[in-house]
Amino acid sequence: MTTSSNHPSSQTPAATQVGAAKPADVSKLAPPLAQAVAPSPTQAARPADVTRPADATRQTDPAKRARCPVCLRAAASCICRWTSPVAHAVDVLILQHPLEVHNAKGSARLLHLSLPNSRLLTGEQFAPGTLATLLAGKQNVLLYPDTPGDRSLGIAPPPALDPATLLDPSQLRLVVLDGTWRKSRKMLYLNPLLQQMPRLPLRDTPASHYLIRKAHAPDQLSTLEATCYALMQLEQDAPRFVPLITAFDGFVAQQLSYVIPHGEKA
Repeated sequence: MTTSSNHPSSQTPAATQVGAAKPADVSKLAPPLAQAVAPSPTQAARPADVTRPADATRQTDPAKRARCPVCLRAAASCICRWTSPVAHAVDVLILQHPLEVHNAKGSARLLHLSLPNSRLLTGEQFAPGTLATLLAGKQNVLLYPDTPGDRSLGIAPPPALDPATLLDPSQLRLVVLDGTWRKSRKMLYLNPLLQQMPRLPLRDTPASHYLIRKAHAPDQLSTLEATCYALMQLEQDAPRFVPLITAFDGFVAQQLSYVIPHGEKA
């Protein structure tokens, strides 16, 4: 989500089949009888390529169709070179909205590949038992701002964050919602267990480097940025996570290169 910080199948119609000329006597039959007439041998022997004449024009380079099995992007736009593994004590659970999975501008996959102690699951509403299992064993903190306006939606106010729970980072799990502001709020609404977590407010964060996606407020950050700043805050070790922010800048520059003509400045 662009977390404040807050972070989409087409169907191809069947090709029209080209039929052979109908025998003259079939054209004079009444409709019910005409429907009972078996297709001519010419129709039955139609070659497969005649039924889809446009297939040949849709052929593409196999290299362009291939996808990287790691970052799940097209091979031509793979982002694996920007992964920057960082050791961290706080566990990270990334809950990604389904519409973000194939969003080229999304940063959650890069974040997940760079944090060894992280898990990434996709969904909007999770089975309570599944979510409870994922949250077991550690103190959970939700990376999400306290938004009093959500009370009108029936979202319960979060419990207070006890500073004592933050003393041992190895006992913490940071839960991150990856989706647009609207989608992440819906995920929060649909999953009461998330509402029961204390929330972590971010302090003194720098301006976002997320130039490829429009923010709805000046202090909104990408999922990767918000998570990095939260880990800096929880582990009291900002320099360790700077390489990941630097790698994120490279990722952003790569995405900008696809939309900005060569020679122009962003």
